[in-house]
Amino acid sequence: MPVSLRKLLGQDIGRTSRSLIFFVLFCLYLWIVVDLRLIYNCTEVITNFPVFYRGWAFFREFLSHPGGLVEYTGAFLSQLFYIGWAGALVATIQAGLMSLCFGCILKAVNLSHLRLLRFIPPILLLITYTQYTYHFITTMALLVTLAFVCLYLRITRSLTSNTYRLIVVLILSIFLYTIAAGAYLLFAAVCAMYELLFRRQCMLGLLYLLSAAVIPYVEGVLIFGVSIIDAYSDLSPLSWKILSFDNRRKLIVIIFILYSLLPLTILASGFWKIIQNSKIKIRLNPLLTKMKFNINSPVLKWIIESLVVLAIASTAVFFSYDKEKKTVFLTDFYARQRMWPQLLRAARCYPDNYFVVHSVNRALYHTGRLSYDIFFWPQNPHTLFLSTKKYEQASCKKSGIYLDIGLLNMAENALTESLEGLGERPSILKGLALINMVKTNYDSARIYLGALSKTLFYDDWANNYLELLKSNPDLSEDKEIQRLRSVCMEKDYGFTSLNNIEITLLQLLEKNRQNRMAFEYLMSWYLLNGRLDKFVQNLDRLDDFSVSQFPRLYEEAMLIYVFSTRKPVNLRGRQISAESRQRFDSFNQVLNYYGKNKQAAYNKLAQDYRDSYFFYYVYGRQGTEQ
Repeated sequence: MPVSLRKLLGQDIGRTSRSLIFFVLFCLYLWIVVDLRLIYNCTEVITNFPVFYRGWAFFREFLSHPGGLVEYTGAFLSQLFYIGWAGALVATIQAGLMSLCFGCILKAVNLSHLRLLRFIPPILLLITYTQYTYHFITTMALLVTLAFVCLYLRITRSLTSNTYRLIVVLILSIFLYTIAAGAYLLFAAVCAMYELLFRRQCMLGLLYLLSAAVIPYVEGVLIFGVSIIDAYSDLSPLSWKILSFDNRRKLIVIIFILYSLLPLTILASGFWKIIQNSKIKIRLNPLLTKMKFNINSPVLKWIIESLVVLAIASTAVFFSYDKEKKTVFLTDFYARQRMWPQLLRAARCYPDNYFVVHSVNRALYHTGRLSYDIFFWPQNPHTLFLSTKKYEQASCKKSGIYLDIGLLNMAENALTESLEGLGERPSILKGLALINMVKTNYDSARIYLGALSKTLFYDDWANNYLELLKSNPDLSEDKEIQRLRSVCMEKDYGFTSLNNIEITLLQLLEKNRQNRMAFEYLMSWYLLNGRLDKFVQNLDRLDDFSVSQFPRLYEEAMLIYVFSTRKPVNLRGRQISAESRQRFDSFNQVLNYYGKNKQAAYNKLAQDYRDSYFFYYVYGRQGTEQ
């Protein structure tokens, strides 16, 4: 085998193996660390995640405007985020193809020495995922555009006639604009730069730029009838659908860089080529000779280049990874799946976020630990229901607690608001279908179930209920439906103040004294607000649940009440444990040791009693958010 051929094969194998290692690590990171299921399941934060239905009617909507094919394909592939490994694989394939196209373009314009730049687009994509933002369809349009640039360079490689080159670019432009809408402008810009800077065909380059102005207007505005703004910006980072929403603009700068990387590289290289061919080359050559650094060993060169790529990628994800947002998304995901033990484990990573604590409180109730462990977590009265104006946009998140506790009208209102603002997300449709079945609004329920039956992953749930409505019209055999009917109120109007929370919870208990969640949330609300008089008045409700022993936090609250008011509490045949009495005495001894100076005693008391109601009563309510 000739030495040159052996060297070429060695280079190809080295580059292929580097890419393989990089993208395997890329996929594993997205699957195990980032977990793209969280992007699929999040609603209030990621408002631009697409809806997808099976069937011709849904597909036909995408044929009515430029870029529809990319939108449809992107919407379909995005649904695979629902399955962690499948979503990671899809995102990795997109990043890999983008890197491949970038490398092919660099090679076609004789910039193979910049081959490592092909890893920059995947690294930029990785940053968007570590920040839990969704730009998959925009980057899908970019991938298609890069593929068309590769196609143009390959077709015109042997064409010397400018007329033929112009015909090729016009044909490709018409097809590309139909597929990728405004992202086509990048294609026109790159092709024009190539002709102007590398082939010195000024007239041809200017005609390419002219086509970028004409084709979107003719095809987009005159033929498809879209607005002139949409004609030039759809599916690009300049789209008003992205820039007009604060939560969609997150990391849009990264997408701008991603779109700008190729034209800036070609522009810089083209000017550098012009400079090298000019008289300036004489003055630069000595300096370049001194700076030249050769690595004779191919293995060592491969190792160094690979380490550089991995170091850049590792640094990028280290500084961009949003641990808090992942914890919020993960606890919300587990709450939707009703995976309560997993939720509690995940919440330990970032326990200071109120959204996390809100989900934790639900999990504590469902695991029977609300009246024991609630003060393991930083609490205030608003964490139970996210009841301040700061959280009024978290409709989907709050709908879960409303539905659990029996406030069906509030849950329906929250989900309806989410439906109007976010679109037909499967989780929203599922909640509305369930609520309407509980309320015996079967016609409305069938509409939501019919829509869900056309989704990719909620169709079995919907079809099961559609069949059940035929065989058992009143759903009397469904335990969850019957439970919700037993606890829900006919009228509930929402929380306008903290006092309304108390009134609403008492009304739920009036409707059904066996509504244990309403009882435990009511008692927790009293504890969080320091309303120990109301707390003691409702202790007799424990008899409705056959509780033989007071929960630990209830014992601690009673001891504080007796100590501060000197009034006895009717224990109704129960006893306060010796352990709780001892902890109360020890707590007071420490406080007295520091002369009842709370600030001086803080560190010592926090060390042993942070999870107690004693500690919260003395310290926690000072930081209550208003």
